[in-house]
Amino acid sequence: MTLGHFIYIPGMILLGVLIGYVLAGRVARSEKSIASEDDARSAARRARARARAQREQQ
Repeated sequence: MTLGHFIYIPGMILLGVLIGYVLAGRVARSEKSIASEDDARSAARRARARARAQREQQ
């Protein structure tokens, strides 16, 4: 093995780790925003159901 291998191989491993970290961060942010949208929709649905139930009681 040449000296280049001792630099190239760890460099490629570090580059792979860095790319994986960036891509995983993007996925996590995306999932978090999707979850918050789902929570907002379900809260709105519950509020509409409560309002409908109150109107039916009156």
